[in-house]
Amino acid sequence: MVTLTEGIRNASFLVSEANGMYRSREKVTVTVPSGGIAAGTVLGAITASGKYVRHDSGLSNGAETEAGILYETLTAAGDAEVTIIARDAEVVGAHLTYEDGADAAAITASNTALASLGIIVR
Repeated sequence: MVTLTEGIRNASFLVSEANGMYRSREKVTVTVPSGGIAAGTVLGAITASGKYVRHDSGLSNGAETEAGILYETLTAAGDAEVTIIARDAEVVGAHLTYEDGADAAAITASNTALASLGIIVR
């Protein structure tokens, strides 16, 4: 018997959004690294370019500040215009992808920063 493993689905981390047409969402440009980036990844925005990348608290170019959560999985490297959850939503913390090497303290800090955007991590 073949075992199938289900990957991360688009928006599988999302519990609820604000009422109204796409009020929790924004269209942004995400710079995708080689190897792709999964739905539910916490993002930061590069100050100089306005492009979103995976959050990294060790940087000082804007990516160190949580700015949203990627709505859909991206596999092709380069820039892509996609949807993010930017505000007023509830999400499942166990389904989020935090920065590389994030420990409990870093996850708590990210969750607190997301809460300041109105994104509540459950």
